[in-house]
Amino acid sequence: MHFRALIVFVALLICAAGVCAGEPVAPRQLARQLQADNAPLVLDVRTQAEFDAGHIPGAVLIPHDQLAERFDEVPVDREVVVYCHSGRRSTLAERILVAHGRQVSQLDGSWIGWKAAGLPAATAEQRP
Repeated sequence: MHFRALIVFVALLICAAGVCAGEPVAPRQLARQLQADNAPLVLDVRTQAEFDAGHIPGAVLIPHDQLAERFDEVPVDREVVVYCHSGRRSTLAERILVAHGRQVSQLDGSWIGWKAAGLPAATAEQRP
């Protein structure tokens, strides 16, 4: 129980410092945001094979197991929406990014939620 209290305390300190994860973003809300000039960076943290099979148009791939070494590829001055297949890996990625000062929200429902909403997907074959 003490460990859980420590985790909550650390999370509160991070949020008090102004670096905290944002509220989840609904798939249709993200689709609208992507049409705006100040669109968030959409970060896919799945594997290359999953990304190639289908991803959110315009998403950037950094697999979750590479993120700790590549977090500097994620801009500090831009909102980030992270997703994976179901939410487990994106939760890990969110923690890494928040710890490195990024403004991060998760896609509500992750890839499953995006597809359930009937939103478009890009594939490896569609790349220029």
